[in-house]
Amino acid sequence: MNKMASIDAVDAERLEIVSSTDRLAAIEAEWVDLWHRTHALIFQSHAWVSAWWSTVRDRDRRSLRIGLVWSDDRLVAVIPLAIGRRKGLRLLEWAANSYTDYGDILVAPECSLSALQNLWNRICSAGGFDLAFINRLSPDAAARRIFTPGSSSGVKLRANHREEVSYRVAGQWASGAAWLADQPKKMRQNYRRGIKILEETGEVKFRLLSADEPLQPLLERLSALKRRWLEKHTRESDLFEEGEPVLAALVDALSRAGVLRIFVLECNGAMVAVSINIVQHNVMMAFVTTYDPDFSRASPGAVLITEYIQWSFDHGLGLVDFLCGGEAFKHRFATQAVTLQSVLGARTVQGALASLADRICQTIRVRSRGLASANPERPPDETA
Repeated sequence: MNKMASIDAVDAERLEIVSSTDRLAAIEAEWVDLWHRTHALIFQSHAWVSAWWSTVRDRDRRSLRIGLVWSDDRLVAVIPLAIGRRKGLRLLEWAANSYTDYGDILVAPECSLSALQNLWNRICSAGGFDLAFINRLSPDAAARRIFTPGSSSGVKLRANHREEVSYRVAGQWASGAAWLADQPKKMRQNYRRGIKILEETGEVKFRLLSADEPLQPLLERLSALKRRWLEKHTRESDLFEEGEPVLAALVDALSRAGVLRIFVLECNGAMVAVSINIVQHNVMMAFVTTYDPDFSRASPGAVLITEYIQWSFDHGLGLVDFLCGGEAFKHRFATQAVTLQSVLGARTVQGALASLADRICQTIRVRSRGLASANPERPPDETA
């Protein structure tokens, strides 16, 4: 038996845990076929996971734990996981977790629930991790079939407080203009004001990048703008670090899957805002958006978002999804907010202690917020 893969039999279904780069490459065709059959998101595609794994900077400190269910020679389920390290702990999490906005499994209708449960149990028994942290579960995620708090199979999982929000624009608008006309007056005024300020510099143009335009200059410009924003807000992301290949690899995966849409806002031919988006299943998903802070007076990011929302409804899409993150600008545009939940489970003593400490800290935070709201600071006595 290949020491890099472990296979068991469950009735007519076989279980496999992929932990090698070579085996990941070898199952591409079967994974792609299952991905198409299940109409899954790009985040669960072989291209997405492979793009991450081939470019992740600390791969020597990580391990693949991709669970497969086979029915004869046909792949019927994929649980795309990996082990990483954080704060001295080994975490079992989604493969490409840092760049995956919706975590999920791939599962064909003919795959049995018992096979999925046994596969999860097999992954847990293989060990190599302290904590299992399965996050960004949407309400309709197929993964909820196995990653359920209190489940008897595998590591015992608990609902975790680390929830995230996905803001979305949804409605019955016949066109982009109809959507814009339905927005608050102040929002429409700010949009037109932004365009007017940009026009003081030169010609303003919103466009969809054509398929034959070179991407590298645009990605370098986008990354440079993102680094300025991250530095200003004292944050970090290796997705945008100079010389790192991961962004280009992920964008290439989107392009090869036919779901890539890049929108740019230009002033006198210079890019002042850009958004790397995904169009899949009649939905526009905004993956990365940034703008040139030298033009911040015009709010070019908000102008660009307004433009691509209009483009979406003009082209018959039914939803604009801002993906993960509760940034204020998303809330201003959104008509829906979907909560993405997470579960956490400990496998080792070290993991159990970390989980307990996390619950205690969260309890203290919740109680502190409750006390603060119950005893607001007394305003100054204006009669003094």
